[in-house]
Amino acid sequence: MHCPVTRDRAPPLKDAEAPWVPCPLHKHEGELVSTWHLFVDAVQSRDGSTCALSGAADSDDLASLSADASHYQLLSELGWGFNNLSQVCMARHTPSGRLVAVKRTNLDRCTEDELLQLLNEVLLCRLFRHPNLLTSRLVFGFCCQLWVLTPLVSYGSADALLRTYFPDGMSESLIAYLLHGVLKGLEYLHEMGYVHRGVKASHILLSSEGRVYLSGLHSAYSLVRDGRRLQAVYDMPQHSPALLPWLSPELLRQDLHGYGVKSDIYSLGIVACELVSGRVPFQDMHPTLMLLQKLRGTHCCLLDVAPFPLGEMGGLKVSRSGVDSGIGESVATGSLTRAVVPDRPQSPTLKNHSATFHNVVQLCLQQQPERRPSASALSTHTFFRQVRRHTRDSFLSLMYPAIPFCSPPDTPTSHPLFPPCHGLAPRVDSQDGAWDFS
Repeated sequence: MHCPVTRDRAPPLKDAEAPWVPCPLHKHEGELVSTWHLFVDAVQSRDGSTCALSGAADSDDLASLSADASHYQLLSELGWGFNNLSQVCMARHTPSGRLVAVKRTNLDRCTEDELLQLLNEVLLCRLFRHPNLLTSRLVFGFCCQLWVLTPLVSYGSADALLRTYFPDGMSESLIAYLLHGVLKGLEYLHEMGYVHRGVKASHILLSSEGRVYLSGLHSAYSLVRDGRRLQAVYDMPQHSPALLPWLSPELLRQDLHGYGVKSDIYSLGIVACELVSGRVPFQDMHPTLMLLQKLRGTHCCLLDVAPFPLGEMGGLKVSRSGVDSGIGESVATGSLTRAVVPDRPQSPTLKNHSATFHNVVQLCLQQQPERRPSASALSTHTFFRQVRRHTRDSFLSLMYPAIPFCSPPDTPTSHPLFPPCHGLAPRVDSQDGAWDFS
């Protein structure tokens, strides 16, 4: 397989041509898909050169940065993901000094299905622009790698915050803050005719400025076919065994009724339980048993005591990683300048949850999707009124004792983290990740 920058480039579009609107890619039987050429076309500009994806400029837009790998100094590894084919690093754009996150994927090691999934994410980033969605603003090819740049989200994922700083769960105020940002992102996605299908704590990111991002867009699926918006679809997401704890019953059932955007609301309810307890519901069940429990209508609920008191659930293993559908499920945290709280068993601490929080979880986890509220309706729930009162200072108080990570000092500029191309080997260990942003 040759490097994408050396392949024949597609002719540039004429200025008079209408802008291209991306849509999800589907392979049909008997149809030959030239995935490699699609990748080349997706990351090329109108003049045929590799460039940034165009879009509305905002404070997080990286379109002004250069699309040249030699202009970026790789500082530290943040995580691995996408079947351990993608590595995400903290990097500095040397001409401007700006810190960014770089996801590098070795395309030579990807199957055609994986290439199509990556391409679908790149194409969707041309379409989506919302302050609560982490989209890839700068994408280019370098040798056999695809480089995807995003803003550096300094607090990392909610999953990493739970494991590092909040092993017994987060406060309701912080949970409300995070879920409200996720709901705003989901409301936008649903209005655009997409269902996310990957809402989980590792796909919820938090910046040092207090902005909540929803990532994992490669799992998004369009409800629009032939110009018509469907009420239900039937596609099973990639890596669905790893996503089982968060997937809705109607999605898992795979019957003639299908599933729609309310599937994401169910996932949000699972995330709420995950954030408040520090444990993923159903995580320690065998997949078959988990599937049966969900299809029978068994759902989790908030307990006003610690869900796994010390000594009573010795048969359960604390497991938070699974196989992730995005970036950051394994990481060398020693390279980051942040404190790590050692793993410890959960103590039987009393937890009193508000009636409004109980109600939010109950609404999200309704067995029948039509009984769940929409993202826009749920964002106006009484539970989220507290979010309006938060300022930057009050947000920082919610995050205590968590601290954002920063660049390691005295990183040599002449020694990159990895060789430029074939040195990017897949990760094989199963450490938990610090950051999952796609």
